[in-house]
Amino acid sequence: MTGAGLALAFPAANAWWWAWIGLVPVLVLLSAAGSACEAALRSWLAAVGFLATLHHWMLPSLGAFSVLVVAVAGLVWIPFGLVAYGLLRRVTPAGLLAAVLVLPSMWLVAEALRSWKHLGGAWGLLGLSQWQVRPALAVAAVGGVWLLSFLLVAVNVALTAAVLPRVRLRTRLTGVGVAAALVVATVGFGLLRPEPQVTGTMRVAGVQSGDVPGPKQRLAAHLRLTRELAGHDHDVVVWGQSSVAFHPPQHPDVDLQLRRAAAETGSDLLVNVDAADPSGQITKSTYQYSPGGLTGTYVKQRLVPFGEYIPLRPLLGWVADITEAAEKDRSTGDTPTTLAVSGYTVGPLISYESTFPDMRRHLARMGADVTIVQGSLTTFHSSWAHAQQASFEAVRAVESGRSAVLVELDGTSAAFDARGRPLAWVSPDYRGTFIIDVPLSHETTPYVRLGDWVPALAAVIVIAAGVVAGLRRSGLAWVDRPVPGRSRPGRQ
Repeated sequence: MTGAGLALAFPAANAWWWAWIGLVPVLVLLSAAGSACEAALRSWLAAVGFLATLHHWMLPSLGAFSVLVVAVAGLVWIPFGLVAYGLLRRVTPAGLLAAVLVLPSMWLVAEALRSWKHLGGAWGLLGLSQWQVRPALAVAAVGGVWLLSFLLVAVNVALTAAVLPRVRLRTRLTGVGVAAALVVATVGFGLLRPEPQVTGTMRVAGVQSGDVPGPKQRLAAHLRLTRELAGHDHDVVVWGQSSVAFHPPQHPDVDLQLRRAAAETGSDLLVNVDAADPSGQITKSTYQYSPGGLTGTYVKQRLVPFGEYIPLRPLLGWVADITEAAEKDRSTGDTPTTLAVSGYTVGPLISYESTFPDMRRHLARMGADVTIVQGSLTTFHSSWAHAQQASFEAVRAVESGRSAVLVELDGTSAAFDARGRPLAWVSPDYRGTFIIDVPLSHETTPYVRLGDWVPALAAVIVIAAGVVAGLRRSGLAWVDRPVPGRSRPGRQ
């Protein structure tokens, strides 16, 4: 239950403040374990509770594999639990300072491992829970969501030392002082950070049709809604993921309708094609249409494991027979792309790709003025998934120093400026169009310049801590080793 409670810090529950204290019960239980094996079991159970609660909306799609998936994913927390057990059993002020450095690093290494694109992406990272807390969210510009996670765990560790039984007053005061210092430094940075210089405003129109059954009906619904935008002042019209189930070059009638739609609205049109090309390969791609025809494309680079492809299909292809896994693998693109739209540079991404901090960082380095994500969560309608994916955009905007827009076919469409302030939040039940005034800036954040330096540093800290612990063990073993011909003190 202690792990499950931590999931309440995320959307849709949105008890963001719980992320600052929600690990304390877990850490107390780990420190009180009777053995390392018990600590490992407690850590694993907490992870299973957290992951199962946070991703409960996904479990029905996994069918009989849901228990196995959550159980395996929970294994990444076991090293964290073992280290917590070792560091917090008999904590001192000096030991607390070591724990405040090592335990958040262990946590980050686990988060980085489970963020691998073939394991589900960076969904549910602890730092994402702070998407609404702008003073805290600002530190994501320095070290990405990783730095937020590090700070949250560090505060939890410090507070744990303040409430552990049989701890001296000096240690308790040290814990409270460290936690307070970290919170003050985090909030102070956010409050004192200057505003970016706005260089312009881009008007983005979104079309949210909902899950319309049938490819022809879905296309017709998007065209009908797009015509309603004619005469309005906007720079681009965006459709959600899988809005077009035809490969336009193979369907001249579809190509003609998309060109006409761009001409009627008076701006470029970004649609999303989920269809096979002449070679039979299926891709999910952003197609940019102007009245003159196709002017740019982007092919999705990172696919949802099992949702859009089955890893090791020759061995695991049978999974599609008993779950909702992809019947045929989609093909991936191989490079990030920017699109020239109405004099602006747009960085396109598609749905699942919104979870990855590095993709947004690369687009910022390529000169994107704004990032636009085309999404769809039809499988998980009316679930926590909608608010969770929309909340990513606030964090991605602050990390990249670029406003971020998400347009869903069925889901929560949203937009945030470069400081994470909400520009739009469109309910998943809404059907129609909307227009967002998106401020543009060209701020180069430390995270864009330096990349994922926080998880890299965390890995170095973990390795160094392991080396120190190993040397201490070997040193103690050497001291304790009997010398031939010499009796030990106190023995006859």
